[in-house]
Amino acid sequence: MLKLFAAKHTVSLASALILEELGTEYELCLVDIAAHAQREKPYLGVNPKGRVPALVTSDGVLTETGAILEYIAPNFMPKDAFSCAKIREFMHYLSSTMHVNHAHKMRGKRWADLKESRADMTAKVPQTMAENCAYVESLILGPYIFGSDITIADAHLFTLSQWLEGDGIDISSYPKLAAFELAFAARPSVAAVRAKGLL
Repeated sequence: MLKLFAAKHTVSLASALILEELGTEYELCLVDIAAHAQREKPYLGVNPKGRVPALVTSDGVLTETGAILEYIAPNFMPKDAFSCAKIREFMHYLSSTMHVNHAHKMRGKRWADLKESRADMTAKVPQTMAENCAYVESLILGPYIFGSDITIADAHLFTLSQWLEGDGIDISSYPKLAAFELAFAARPSVAAVRAKGLL
């Protein structure tokens, strides 16, 4: 059985959502990041990066959201190469740009040593996240990102959408993104992860 190491308020929510969408049997192991459990020896034995998610499979451990999502849900990807690449393109943007901009708010020590540098990074988060939301808004076909069928990218975007209010973003300023968030929030997978304490 798969074992997913995850934590509240992190991108690991996306992997749990897709596992629930598929009805896959898995064990959810909540990691207390507030207590820095991700930096302690037991968890570092699972993921030496000290981050979530980590998915333990019969073949070994997978980390990084995009890799985990493609592994657990290959049938959520289209059959033609270009459409697959468009989904990966979107998810790479979420991981390498939008997620990083969000992280500047409270993880500035990853990039800067000076307090004033970190304060400047934090202050810029509402601007950069607004720019990200405007770009995402331009891509959403509705009700989900690529139309009427969900893909693994939808779980990824829904996860990041949960952070927007804390980043100073009024999601109602982006009607397609707001409608997407409402549509995905109504899915049974969201209720399931909430019942398990991950949301």
